[in-house]
Amino acid sequence: MSDIILKGKVHKYGSNVNTDEIIPARYLNTTDPIVLAKYCMEDIDKDFVKNIKPGDIIVAENNFGCGSSREHAPISIKAVGVSAVIANSFARIFFRNSINIGLPILESEEAVKSIKNGDEIEINLNKGAIYNITQNKTYQSQPFPEFMQKIVKSGGLLGYIKK
Repeated sequence: MSDIILKGKVHKYGSNVNTDEIIPARYLNTTDPIVLAKYCMEDIDKDFVKNIKPGDIIVAENNFGCGSSREHAPISIKAVGVSAVIANSFARIFFRNSINIGLPILESEEAVKSIKNGDEIEINLNKGAIYNITQNKTYQSQPFPEFMQKIVKSGGLLGYIKK
Protein backbone atom coordinates (compact mmCIF):
# COMPACT_ATOMS: atom_id res chain seq x y z
CA MET A 1 0.00 0.00 0.00
CA SER A 2 1.37 3.42 -0.94
CA ASP A 3 2.21 5.86 1.83
CA ILE A 4 -0.45 8.33 2.96
CA ILE A 5 1.27 11.72 3.30
CA LEU A 6 -0.51 14.71 4.87
CA LYS A 7 0.94 18.22 4.95
CA GLY A 8 -0.31 21.47 6.42
CA LYS A 9 -0.01 24.35 8.84
CA VAL A 10 -0.61 23.73 12.55
CA HIS A 11 -3.48 25.20 14.56
CA LYS A 12 -2.58 24.44 18.19
CA TYR A 13 -4.88 24.13 21.21
CA GLY A 14 -4.60 23.10 24.84
CA SER A 15 -6.14 20.28 26.85
CA ASN A 16 -9.76 19.17 27.16
CA VAL A 17 -11.06 20.66 23.91
CA ASN A 18 -14.58 19.25 24.09
CA THR A 19 -17.10 18.40 21.42
CA ASP A 20 -19.20 21.48 22.30
CA GLU A 21 -16.19 23.67 21.53
CA ILE A 22 -15.46 21.76 18.33
CA ILE A 23 -19.06 22.13 17.09
CA PRO A 24 -21.44 24.03 19.38
CA ALA A 25 -24.71 22.29 20.25
CA ARG A 26 -26.73 25.12 18.69
CA TYR A 27 -25.69 23.82 15.24
CA LEU A 28 -26.60 20.18 15.79
CA ASN A 29 -29.91 20.42 13.97
CA THR A 30 -28.08 19.21 10.85
CA THR A 31 -25.60 16.51 9.90
CA ASP A 32 -24.64 18.28 6.65
CA PRO A 33 -20.82 18.45 6.68
CA ILE A 34 -20.80 21.68 4.65
CA VAL A 35 -23.00 23.44 7.19
CA LEU A 36 -21.12 22.01 10.18
CA ALA A 37 -17.78 23.15 8.71
CA LYS A 38 -18.92 26.79 8.85
CA TYR A 39 -19.04 26.66 12.65
CA CYS A 40 -16.09 24.38 13.45
CA MET A 41 -14.16 25.48 16.57
CA GLU A 42 -16.27 28.66 16.73
CA ASP A 43 -16.52 28.80 20.54
CA ILE A 44 -12.81 28.23 21.16
CA ASP A 45 -11.33 30.09 18.16
CA LYS A 46 -13.69 32.50 16.36
CA ASP A 47 -11.22 32.94 13.46
CA PHE A 48 -10.54 29.22 12.92
CA VAL A 49 -12.76 28.84 9.85
CA LYS A 50 -11.26 32.02 8.30
CA ASN A 51 -7.68 30.85 8.91
CA ILE A 52 -7.91 27.17 7.99
CA LYS A 53 -6.59 26.00 4.64
CA PRO A 54 -7.26 22.55 3.15
CA GLY A 55 -4.75 20.09 4.59
CA ASP A 56 -4.05 22.03 7.79
CA ILE A 57 -3.56 20.06 10.99
CA ILE A 58 -4.87 20.50 14.53
CA VAL A 59 -2.41 19.82 17.35
CA ALA A 60 -3.75 19.69 20.91
CA GLU A 61 -2.69 18.55 24.34
CA ASN A 62 -4.68 16.06 26.45
CA ASN A 63 -8.16 14.55 26.09
CA PHE A 64 -9.07 16.11 22.74
CA GLY A 65 -12.73 15.52 21.83
CA CYS A 66 -14.01 14.93 25.36
CA GLY A 67 -17.66 15.51 26.17
CA SER A 68 -20.61 14.11 24.29
CA SER A 69 -20.29 11.25 21.84
CA ARG A 70 -21.60 13.24 18.88
CA GLU A 71 -20.13 12.32 15.52
CA HIS A 72 -20.73 15.93 14.40
CA ALA A 73 -17.40 17.00 15.97
CA PRO A 74 -15.00 14.98 13.79
CA ILE A 75 -17.31 15.50 10.78
CA SER A 76 -17.00 19.28 11.15
CA ILE A 77 -13.21 19.06 11.52
CA LYS A 78 -12.84 16.93 8.41
CA ALA A 79 -15.35 19.02 6.43
CA VAL A 80 -13.56 22.29 7.15
CA GLY A 81 -10.43 20.82 5.53
CA VAL A 82 -8.33 19.59 8.45
CA SER A 83 -6.31 16.59 7.27
CA ALA A 84 -5.38 15.20 10.73
CA VAL A 85 -5.39 15.82 14.47
CA ILE A 86 -2.37 15.16 16.68
CA ALA A 87 -2.73 15.14 20.46
CA ASN A 88 -1.26 13.61 23.59
CA SER A 89 -4.54 11.76 24.06
CA PHE A 90 -8.09 11.61 22.73
CA ALA A 91 -11.45 10.90 24.27
CA ARG A 92 -12.19 7.27 23.42
CA ILE A 93 -15.47 7.85 21.57
CA PHE A 94 -14.03 10.81 19.61
CA PHE A 95 -11.12 8.56 18.56
CA ARG A 96 -13.48 5.89 17.24
CA ASN A 97 -15.81 8.39 15.53
CA SER A 98 -12.81 10.01 13.81
CA ILE A 99 -11.60 6.72 12.36
CA ASN A 100 -15.17 5.85 11.31
CA ILE A 101 -15.41 9.02 9.21
CA GLY A 102 -11.85 8.76 7.88
CA LEU A 103 -10.21 11.55 9.92
CA PRO A 104 -6.65 10.50 10.84
CA ILE A 105 -5.73 11.10 14.47
CA LEU A 106 -2.33 10.46 16.02
CA GLU A 107 -0.96 10.45 19.55
CA SER A 108 2.55 11.82 20.13
CA GLU A 109 3.52 13.63 23.32
CA GLU A 110 6.92 14.51 21.84
CA ALA A 111 5.33 16.19 18.80
CA VAL A 112 2.72 18.05 20.84
CA LYS A 113 5.37 19.39 23.23
CA SER A 114 7.59 20.72 20.44
CA ILE A 115 5.24 21.81 17.65
CA LYS A 116 4.18 25.46 17.71
CA ASN A 117 1.11 27.16 16.32
CA GLY A 118 1.76 28.04 12.68
CA ASP A 119 4.49 25.42 12.12
CA GLU A 120 4.25 23.50 8.86
CA ILE A 121 4.32 19.74 9.32
CA GLU A 122 4.14 16.60 7.23
CA ILE A 123 2.73 13.27 8.43
CA ASN A 124 3.40 9.83 6.99
CA LEU A 125 0.49 7.75 8.34
CA ASN A 126 2.00 4.46 7.22
CA LYS A 127 5.18 5.05 9.23
CA GLY A 128 3.70 7.16 12.02
CA ALA A 129 6.34 9.80 11.24
CA ILE A 130 5.60 13.46 11.93
CA TYR A 131 8.10 15.85 10.36
CA ASN A 132 8.14 19.47 11.48
CA ILE A 133 9.29 21.29 8.36
CA THR A 134 9.53 24.63 10.20
CA GLN A 135 11.80 23.29 12.97
CA ASN A 136 13.46 20.49 10.96
CA LYS A 137 12.52 17.90 13.62
CA THR A 138 10.97 14.46 13.36
CA TYR A 139 8.68 12.81 15.90
CA GLN A 140 7.12 9.37 16.08
CA SER A 141 3.58 8.20 16.64
CA GLN A 142 2.00 4.80 16.24
CA PRO A 143 1.76 3.95 12.53
CA PHE A 144 -1.76 3.44 11.19
CA PRO A 145 -2.48 -0.28 10.77
CA GLU A 146 -3.24 -1.29 7.18
CA PHE A 147 -6.99 -1.67 7.78
CA MET A 148 -7.16 1.87 9.24
CA GLN A 149 -5.22 3.21 6.25
CA LYS A 150 -7.82 1.59 3.99
CA ILE A 151 -10.65 3.21 5.99
CA VAL A 152 -8.98 6.64 5.68
CA LYS A 153 -8.31 6.19 1.95
CA SER A 154 -11.97 5.18 1.49
CA GLY A 155 -13.19 8.37 3.19
CA GLY A 156 -14.45 6.50 6.24
CA LEU A 157 -15.93 3.21 7.36
CA LEU A 158 -18.97 3.41 5.07
CA GLY A 159 -16.78 3.98 2.01
CA TYR A 160 -14.55 1.11 3.11
CA ILE A 161 -17.51 -1.26 3.49
CA LYS A 162 -18.90 -0.25 0.08
CA LYS A 163 -15.56 -1.13 -1.55
